[in-house]
Formats: sequence, C-alpha cells, structure tokens
Amino acid sequence: MSDALFYDTLRQGLWVTFVISVPILTVALASGLIVGLFQALTSIQEMTLTFVPKLAAIVVTFWVTMAFMTEALVALFQTTLIPIISRGF
Repeated sequence: MSDALFYDTLRQGLWVTFVISVPILTVALASGLIVGLFQALTSIQEMTLTFVPKLAAIVVTFWVTMAFMTEALVALFQTTLIPIISRGF
C-alpha cells in the first residue's frame, strides 16, 4: 500500500467519523447549555439534572440518526475499504 493511498483512506475515514459524530455532539452541547442555563437561573445544583436530560437527548438523537450513520459507514466500506482489501493491499 502506498503512502498516498493510506493517507487518503485515513482522511476519508476521519471525515466520515466527523460527519457521523456531529449530530450527537451538537445535541449534547445544546442540551448541556440549556440545562446549565436552567441551573444557573434557578440555583439548582443537582448532579443528576445535568446527566439525565443530556443522556436522553443523546439516545434520542442516536436513534433518529442511526439510519444516516449506517448508510455513511456502509458507503465508506463499499467505496473505499472493500476495494482495497480485495486488491490485496
């Protein structure tokens, strides 16, 4: 395997990882900011108040975007990794 092919495959894999993780990280950030703002406004300092809503938002986002994530990973494997493996690199 040449260095260019290796780095191109690595770049594509990292890009797919970034694209897949953006929805979950965005929802986690938004829910964390909303809960933090709520805690600051009401002076409630409960630890489970930050954990439970953020976890619920992440699980719902993961469930909603699971088809998109699967399609992105399958496309990466079909277009990039399987041809490399089948050539014997």
